[in-house]
Amino acid sequence: MEFEGITLVTGAAGFIGKYVVEHLVALGARVRATDLPRKDTSYFDTVGVEYVGADLTRPETLPALFDGGVDRVFHLGAICNFSTPYEKLYPTNVLGVDRITKLALDAGVKRYIHVGSTSVYGPYQGTPFTEDAPRNPQDSYGTSKRDGEDIVWQRIEEGLAAIVTRPCTVYGPGCNDGAGKVFSRPTSITAIPGNGRQLLSNVRAEDVAAAVVHLSQVDEAVGKAFNIADDSHPTVEEALTIAARAFGRKPPRLHLPIAVVKAFARMDGFISRMRGRIPDLEYDAVRYLGSDYVVDNGALRATGYKSIYPDFEESMKQMGEWYKENAPSE
Repeated sequence: MEFEGITLVTGAAGFIGKYVVEHLVALGARVRATDLPRKDTSYFDTVGVEYVGADLTRPETLPALFDGGVDRVFHLGAICNFSTPYEKLYPTNVLGVDRITKLALDAGVKRYIHVGSTSVYGPYQGTPFTEDAPRNPQDSYGTSKRDGEDIVWQRIEEGLAAIVTRPCTVYGPGCNDGAGKVFSRPTSITAIPGNGRQLLSNVRAEDVAAAVVHLSQVDEAVGKAFNIADDSHPTVEEALTIAARAFGRKPPRLHLPIAVVKAFARMDGFISRMRGRIPDLEYDAVRYLGSDYVVDNGALRATGYKSIYPDFEESMKQMGEWYKENAPSE
């Protein structure tokens, strides 16, 4: 599939959004970036991308995004953390999807790529999550992503050429939100939750960007869902140890029962809300640490995609080098 028109990226000022923009620019695409209206668009000016401010919660700001012939949409506009209640997630993560998919359908875009989350699956059921696994989210964030995804499936029935993607825990340079921030910079986590043998699934932001762009060009991907994860599954203890060493910190040694970690996370969440910040380890994120969390990426690999960072440990070594060169002075 060739895309000669404009490629629209929503949530373009966000962590993953910037990686998608940069990947598309590198491939020579005509990109229109959008996010909340902002005065400083210097980043987008630097990469040579048009920036159009819009707000998913204000429908009157959205039609202009499709002016001039948009034929591909990457929808990343969302609130992405476990600390925001559903009623505040709904206007963006659900109604926003309804609005942008309706406009995409009316505009006759060739591809709409929805960037969701494996949080839609909910608690681990003992086997790796595949795309046909039941979606039973256990938290407000996962519920909002499932409800937004349901709108995409409805639009597919109406004729929208859409692809649903579900990244797992995303980390990488510049990550300051979501569970992936634990592996993106030094954190305040000094203990290992539970026995530490729980398996994890993670993915670098660069791979999310490359994978969604790759899928947009695969005709057979339309109407399907795809997990996005790397090929390795470190344990919690391994992952925290690797991350600590990558960032020049002392690896955690103390093991705390999950119940105790939850109590600390709940208290930290309360303090963080008072200070207007997102805690390093959010309470609802801790709930995923009570068992394994393995995401199957076989469907994505079957389309011919090869990961840029397939191995978590090797990726974290590169992250450590990046941090040494770019970390703010302490």
